[in-house]
Amino acid sequence: MEKRKIILVGGGGHCKSCIDVIEREDKFTIAGILDKESLTGEKILGYPILGSDQLIEEFANENYCFLITVGQIKSSAIREKIYKTIKKVGGELPVVISPHAIVSKSATLEEGTIVMHSAIVNAAATIGKCCILNTGSLVEHDCKIGNFCHISTTSTINGSVVIGDSCFVGSKAVINNNLNIKGSVIVPSGSRVAVNIDAIGVFKNT
Repeated sequence: MEKRKIILVGGGGHCKSCIDVIEREDKFTIAGILDKESLTGEKILGYPILGSDQLIEEFANENYCFLITVGQIKSSAIREKIYKTIKKVGGELPVVISPHAIVSKSATLEEGTIVMHSAIVNAAATIGKCCILNTGSLVEHDCKIGNFCHISTTSTINGSVVIGDSCFVGSKAVINNNLNIKGSVIVPSGSRVAVNIDAIGVFKNT
């Protein structure tokens, strides 16, 4: 069966990590990358930059699917804007899962989310749209992760945590079980969260 062609939107460092996951999953053929118009013709890990995001509608009309490969440090605004552009023209965003990740059969992952190498999504967890579950991250049982969240490398979200939309959880951060994290919160790398977070912005350990 012929693999569906996928377009990657965003050509930075996160794109390189996504390429490795897509190649190893072996469900899609990477047709190319969209980035700045001025970079057209350059290559990232052997894949050509085809032009800018102005080409999204053209590729959607040709039944290509998309993965947003712009990284997310602090703000998810760029990823959200790209998502809206893709959906406006009828584009599809599959879920991409590394064969080296563990995802429970009872977990739910929404469109556009990528689960990187060695990440774990445990039983009955729910992951929203266009999330990044980065290398070695752990989302435990019954967690609810909102849309456009980045759960960064080796961070731990313990059981029954609820995280709102557009959050960033930095590398090696640990969020204790049964907590609620408001949307648009930044949890810095190495943080230990033992209380609910009710205010948007950067969480500070007290």
